[in-house]
Amino acid sequence: MSHTSRSYDFSNADAAYGELARDLTALLSGERDLIANAANTAALLYESLPDLNWAGFYLYKSGELVLGPFQGKPACVRIGMGKGVCGTAAQRRATVIVEDVHAFPGHIACDSASNSEIVVPLVRGPELLGVLDLDSPKLRRFGPADQRGLEAAAAILLASTE
Repeated sequence: MSHTSRSYDFSNADAAYGELARDLTALLSGERDLIANAANTAALLYESLPDLNWAGFYLYKSGELVLGPFQGKPACVRIGMGKGVCGTAAQRRATVIVEDVHAFPGHIACDSASNSEIVVPLVRGPELLGVLDLDSPKLRRFGPADQRGLEAAAAILLASTE
């Protein structure tokens, strides 16, 4: 895959995420390092998905989430398990979609421009590796198609790393 940005037609989100999954698989092919692959995954998602202001990873280390590779403004560095949307998704080991972060109890506002968020946990077997976190300035930005597409992207990342 070339390193130029390509556009996906999100008028059919499932089809766009299918193309994105194919491109992500090609992008990560041959590399096994988690940090390198997380960095490229964050960059591809940030450049490809409409209406994002942050896309990146928090990695699980010593009982908390620590900022990993991302695209967007500087972010909170450490998030406790069960805290905010990221800590909640990590604790539940389930994707969390928040239509309005200002209505989410305990939301951690790293960027005041963020209005909605989706967080996908990265789980391999019994092990929590971290979370994929996407923020948008639009309310109700993320829905079921985004959940399916981003869970597929997370699975591709996990399958391509050690």
